[in-house]
Amino acid sequence: MSRESQMLAGILLVTIPTVMYGGLTLLNALTRNLPGYNDNPLRHDLWRAGHAHAGVYLILSLVMLRYVDEAMLSPLWKWIARTGVPIASILIPPPSSCPWSPQTRRSRMA
Repeated sequence: MSRESQMLAGILLVTIPTVMYGGLTLLNALTRNLPGYNDNPLRHDLWRAGHAHAGVYLILSLVMLRYVDEAMLSPLWKWIARTGVPIASILIPPPSSCPWSPQTRRSRMA
């Protein structure tokens, strides 16, 4: 692996436990039927959507680092490929679970 991929893999390996901890607190809230979590549909949707997507994208980005180094791309495109998936793990969950998104408004109205 290149030095850039090793550095990004190190950063990702540090962030994955934080996503796992968030998922564990989510599981804890669900299994213990904690008040305030199940009563609040917005909090329920935000936590579930955010941690599930972020975890999948972070694991995908670790796998992808191996293939980016072997691809015949310019340094700019390699940088875009390396950072695109981790950035997606941050940017994709909020639009589907934010209170101002049309999808969330529709689900709350139903």
